[in-house]
Amino acid sequence: MKRPILIILTAFFFSCGASQEISLHGDNFIALQSPNEAKEYFTWDPARKPTVSAHRGGPYPGFPENAIETFNNTLSNTAAIIEFDVALTKDSVLVLMHDNTLDRTTNGSGKVRDYSFEEIRKLRLVDNDGKESKFKVPTLREALEWSKGKAILTVDVKRGVPFEMVVSEIEETGTVANAAVITYNLTDAQKVHELNPDLMLSVTIRNEEEIQRLEEIGIPWDNVIAFTGLSERTREFNQRLHERGVFTILGVMGNLDKMAEARGDEIYVKFVQNGADILATDRPIEAAMALRKYDE
Repeated sequence: MKRPILIILTAFFFSCGASQEISLHGDNFIALQSPNEAKEYFTWDPARKPTVSAHRGGPYPGFPENAIETFNNTLSNTAAIIEFDVALTKDSVLVLMHDNTLDRTTNGSGKVRDYSFEEIRKLRLVDNDGKESKFKVPTLREALEWSKGKAILTVDVKRGVPFEMVVSEIEETGTVANAAVITYNLTDAQKVHELNPDLMLSVTIRNEEEIQRLEEIGIPWDNVIAFTGLSERTREFNQRLHERGVFTILGVMGNLDKMAEARGDEIYVKFVQNGADILATDRPIEAAMALRKYDE
């Protein structure tokens, strides 16, 4: 079997504003060609290097969350899995948006579902500092097409968005190999697996009971990436997932990211030493740099 292109951490000089030219680094790309390569990539191996997942694409000043330009900025600085959110417009277009409303992340207001895509497309995205950018709200299809030969995606399907629509878009764009679907309960995980058994699934697994329940419903472990929550699990628990060949994702966005900012980025290394394979973070560039130093 052809081996996937693995992550190499290279450039770590990130832009503080969107006006700077972005130069993508091919060494930061992850190119998966088939579902089997995706399963191989996410099969745990003690020799594999840890990596980061850029929460909402990795927003920084000048680069709003859930924008393709932000994804490019992240990959111009480090290899990373790109996580984003999917919402549904009034006229049933899948767009990248975390909130139910437009108020926080665009220069518009009101509920996403109350506006057509044409209306939303006229808006401009706003960064986390409240500064308006020139960037527009992208569609899911645009993000999937962007990812080809470039990035692994984890797709967070917001409440009220049919999984059928998301899976269909992934299939139609030929991105089954590099788009894992995030599920927060085993019922949803089973549904997505039935829709397309080749898709990788990010499944919340925080305790022994959830391990047992997943095994009972019959989703193969080689389809699973285990999201272990927003607080650290024990080394022993992570090891039990590793014994099943499963990668673990620790959500460090929020409190653990703030801890790293306050106490030093070497804390990210501690999480990895405790068995976290992927750090889902709001600080992907800083976290990746810390892991790179650890690997050296």
